[in-house]
Amino acid sequence: MITKRIIPCLDVKDGRVVKGVNFEGLRDVSDPVALAAMYSEAGADELVFYDITASAEGRKLFTDILTRAAERIFIPLTVGGGISTVEDFDRVLKCGADKVSVNSGAIKNPSVINEAAEKYGNQCVVLSVDAKRVDGSYHVFLNGGRVDTGMDALEWIREGVSRGAGEIVLNSIDTDGVKQGFDLEMLAAVNALVKVPVIASGGAGSAEDFVKLFREIPDISAGLAASIFHFGEVKIDALKEKLFAEGIPVRLLRERQNV
Repeated sequence: MITKRIIPCLDVKDGRVVKGVNFEGLRDVSDPVALAAMYSEAGADELVFYDITASAEGRKLFTDILTRAAERIFIPLTVGGGISTVEDFDRVLKCGADKVSVNSGAIKNPSVINEAAEKYGNQCVVLSVDAKRVDGSYHVFLNGGRVDTGMDALEWIREGVSRGAGEIVLNSIDTDGVKQGFDLEMLAAVNALVKVPVIASGGAGSAEDFVKLFREIPDISAGLAASIFHFGEVKIDALKEKLFAEGIPVRLLRERQNV
């Protein structure tokens, strides 16, 4: 059975990890390089780095922080923010990323998914979607949840996968940062729609939320969270031990250390 992945997310702004609620009210957390190294040693399966204001500010994603972080971790690293061309993919991959996450850039230029998948492989292309309920449907939002595109999120995800995206990160703006659990309704709809791995993002507040996620949507690939890990509310090794005890397949830190 395929093991479930636990993925900390580092939202980076002005060289620091930050965290907010419903994509607003950002507060400073830590140095991204030190935090990345800590998570790598603590048993995280992967890491996600987002330069959360790159697209809104119309600039390229940071590379110095990324390069330093990649040198200190030994787990897969996905990086996003300000990605809009194949050249952006190339630049980030050369800095040490294993996968590249595209969001706003793909909405503006969908063919970048096709081009990147053809050049680097589907497994390298992650489509990140910020979605929120609007009048009974799921809408795609741009620029860190600031702009409603009016696009149907399910239709966009289906198109992204058809173009070559090998993984979906679904960020529910409705549940982001409120720590009341993952958006299971939205996640189930997306997971039933595509055959590629889906990563749940937004809403984790406890270890039980991860148990509920993997029990209610058994095919979901991974759970992603930020603040509960950043502020020590949930320890990754303890979370994975709990999941293991609940019969949910995970790779334990003690297993990795014995390899």
